[in-house]
Amino acid sequence: MIDSNYQQLTETELREYVKHHPHDEEAFQHYLRIVRAKPNRVVVSTGEQLEAELRKRLAL
Repeated sequence: MIDSNYQQLTETELREYVKHHPHDEEAFQHYLRIVRAKPNRVVVSTGEQLEAELRKRLAL
């Protein structure tokens, strides 16, 4: 699939495409760009950070 076709897919469609075509690096990178561009995203690198973030969000 060429990059211009990625632009036509919804995020959900692109995620499904990436799941079914794990070797399509261009599609995967395009999907990552979409995910990383979302506002309010949280990046954690340890299980402890994940647990702390979940506790914080569930306490709201």
